[in-house]
Amino acid sequence: MAQRGWIRAVGLALLVALGLAGPAEAAPAAAEPATVRFERAPVALLTADGRRVVINAELATSPAQLEQGLMFRTALAADGGMLFDFGAPRMVAMWMKNTLIPLDMLFIDATGTIRYIEENAPPHSLEPRGPALPVRAVMELAGGSARRLGLRPGDRVEHPIFAAAPMSFR
Repeated sequence: MAQRGWIRAVGLALLVALGLAGPAEAAPAAAEPATVRFERAPVALLTADGRRVVINAELATSPAQLEQGLMFRTALAADGGMLFDFGAPRMVAMWMKNTLIPLDMLFIDATGTIRYIEENAPPHSLEPRGPALPVRAVMELAGGSARRLGLRPGDRVEHPIFAAAPMSFR
C-alpha cells in the first residue's frame, strides 16, 4: 500500500514537471505524521574554494522514506539534512506539501556534482521544484544553508552513493 502511494506521488510529480497536471491535482492528501525511521550518515559538502562541511544527514532510500522526507518537521539542525537517493539518475520534481520549514534543495548528479540549487523553498508550497535534467539525489538542508555555506552549482557532495567524477586534463 505504501509503495502504491509512493509510485502515485512520483508519477504525479513527473506529470506536474512535464506540465501535464497542475500541482493541486498532484498533491497527495494531507496525512498524519508517519513513523518512518531514517538511518544517519555523514555527507560532506565540498566547495570550489576548498571548504569541506560535514552534514549529519538522514538517508531516504525506501519508497516510504522518499515519500515522507522532511514532512511534519518543525526544525532542522544547522548541520542536519536529508539525502534522497533515487538509485539512478532521473528527472525529479520536489514540492513542499506538509513541510513546515523552509528548505534548500541541492540537486546532485551521479558523480556527486551539485547541478542546481533551490534556495528557501517555502513551506506548504505545491510548486514543483527542480532542474530540467536528470539527477541521482537531492540533499535537503535548512533554508538559508546553501547561501550561508557558500554552495554553488559545480560544488561536490561526498557520499558512497556517488561515483567518482572522471578526471579532466584540460
